[in-house]
Parts: sequence; structure tokens; C-alpha cells
Amino acid sequence: MNQVLVVSDGTGRTARQALNAALTQFPGIDIDVIVHADIRTQNEIRYIVTEALKSGALIVHTLVTDSLREFIIRESHANNVETIDLMGPLLTRLSSQFIHEPSQQPGLYHKLNKEYFQRIDSMQFAFNHDDGQRTESLNEADIILLGVSRTFKTPISIYLAYKGWFAANVPIIMGLIPPEELNHIDPSKVFCLTTSASRLSELRKTRNVRLGGNIGNYSEPEYVSREINFANRFYNLHPSWTLVNVTSKSIEEIASEILAIMAGRKR
Repeated sequence: MNQVLVVSDGTGRTARQALNAALTQFPGIDIDVIVHADIRTQNEIRYIVTEALKSGALIVHTLVTDSLREFIIRESHANNVETIDLMGPLLTRLSSQFIHEPSQQPGLYHKLNKEYFQRIDSMQFAFNHDDGQRTESLNEADIILLGVSRTFKTPISIYLAYKGWFAANVPIIMGLIPPEELNHIDPSKVFCLTTSASRLSELRKTRNVRLGGNIGNYSEPEYVSREINFANRFYNLHPSWTLVNVTSKSIEEIASEILAIMAGRKR
């Protein structure tokens, strides 16, 4: 059986995809592809070249580190092993074109893609768990925000999600019992958003005007004060939860404060 050894200091995915595309042009040929990923040392390369020599395999490599790429070329040549360098010529041409040296950091492509898909997943999670939705899966969240209306729960959740955090938010509504699931969540995940009654009343009045004044006593100072007190009484039943005052703070400031607390706990 024909054999190809893929050698990469990353995941090997780039070489495998390029190889698969090329192999479609050779239908009916049985080829065994073996991937050697995360290669970091010359000893690893010596072993791979020896295996290729024994089996008569072709080596296809995407090593971005100059020293390793040069070593595998020398070692293969010394042992009469055929190699194809998929990355070296491209990096050389790009470096010449842009007049800039490549970073030579293995796995960067995989890392960037991983971060991208992590952000997509976290954004989807935030949308699915906005405003008290899907409370049965709250335990999957990294961060859970509680607060009365207009304490910025949703925009903070979206901001955190953009940073890659799985964030959920649950509204605290006066007279209604909050979801039972909150009583069984890791308390370090829960952040209770509070604010001054006067500031919240002003924010709600602005919204009231936009909606044509059809939301009752939603923005009245007395009602707002009673609503905040209701939320605070609930928060006080869970002393391990973290209270965050959002009065006159931007979304970025509030999110940064929450993330700083999270980082401090990890340390």
C-alpha cells in the first residue's frame, strides 16, 4: 500500500486538507495517510524519516519553524526520502512580498479558528439564555447575570459572549419567584446587578418616552425603589453570590469588573 506521512508542528489539518484535495485526482489508488502532529524536536523528525525510509513513504510537511523545516529537508535528503514542503516556499514568497518575517509560531491557524468558533458558540449560548430562557441548562453557563429590568443584563451578556464566555441572564421580577435552578448553581458563577433607584428611574423614563408612555408605573421612582428592594432581598438569601453595582458605568466597565473578579478567583 502507498503511504504518505504528514508532518506538522501544528495539528496537521492544513497538510491533510491539501493532500486530500490532491488525492482526488488519483481515483482508485489505495493510500495510507499517517499524520504526525505537534512535532517540536529533531529526534521526532529523525524517527519519522526512519519510518518513511523503511516503508518507502512520501513525507508531506507544513513546518512553520525554519530550523525544523530545514532539518527535515536535510535529514530526508541524506536518507533518500522524498519530501514535499507545502509551507516553506509560500512563507518565503510572502515574506519577500510583504518585507516582513513570519512569526514561526506553530498552531496559530488552529488557535485562531478555535477562538473564532468559541466566540460563535458563546454568542449562540447568550442568545439562547437571554432574559431567563432555558433555565434548565443554566449550569452550563460560565457567568449568570441577575437583575431587574434595565440593569444592562442583555448587553453585558453579549459583550461577555464576544469575549468567549458562556453568559446567561435572568430577570428578577417583583412578585415572581425566580427560577428554582438558581438555588443549585455554583455561586461563584452568579453576579447580581444592582443600581440606584433614581438612576434606574431616569433610564426607564427614557424608555417610557420611546414606547409612547404605555408601560404604566414602570419608571415611577417609588415603584423602581420597591423593585430594587425586592431584588436585593433575594440576593441577600444567597450571600455567596457577587453583587455588582452598575450605576453610571459603561457596559465595558461592568464586564471588565466581572472578569476581573473571575480572574482573581482563579488566581
